[in-house]
Amino acid sequence: MVGTPRPQFVLFGSSIVQLSYSNGGWGAILSDIYARKADILLRGYYGWNSRRAVQVLDQVFPKDASVQPSLVVVYFGGNDSMGPHSSGLGPHVPLPEYKENMRKIAKHLQSLSDSIRIIFLSSPPVNEEKIRGNASGFFSELVRTNELCRQYSEGCIEVGKETGVKVIDLFTAFQNRDDWMNACFT
Repeated sequence: MVGTPRPQFVLFGSSIVQLSYSNGGWGAILSDIYARKADILLRGYYGWNSRRAVQVLDQVFPKDASVQPSLVVVYFGGNDSMGPHSSGLGPHVPLPEYKENMRKIAKHLQSLSDSIRIIFLSSPPVNEEKIRGNASGFFSELVRTNELCRQYSEGCIEVGKETGVKVIDLFTAFQNRDDWMNACFT
């Protein structure tokens, strides 16, 4: 540890979290806003889903750690909401399992500290036309639609209400912009 301890903010999720430091993304902005006030820790993993997150919760957030996070921002759902691949492989997680996984994540994080703050980010909409235009080979069979994203976003919001976790509804927030299909994605 260098200097006096500062609050830790952990960003935990899939590629939306991993890439949050790219091109002036939301993670980079958060780090800038909280420079010298909090340590922002990135735990974002391309291709991960809620099933994988539950498998590593104890490793990423050990209950016996000497310092627990003050804030955890959690994003899973974009990969979970992809339609199932015919091979049985891929990131898809059925909606009931996704919701149960998010409950487990909330419960684990809430058990770390009485003062921890948790924010879930729901699945955003997707630009279906761009996705179809970029599809090829193995990935062309992966289905990503706004209807599936909406269902998983609503599932995340439901779990947030059940567990007392704050949720930012990205699905609705993005679509409040007229130019969301081009402005909100890289």
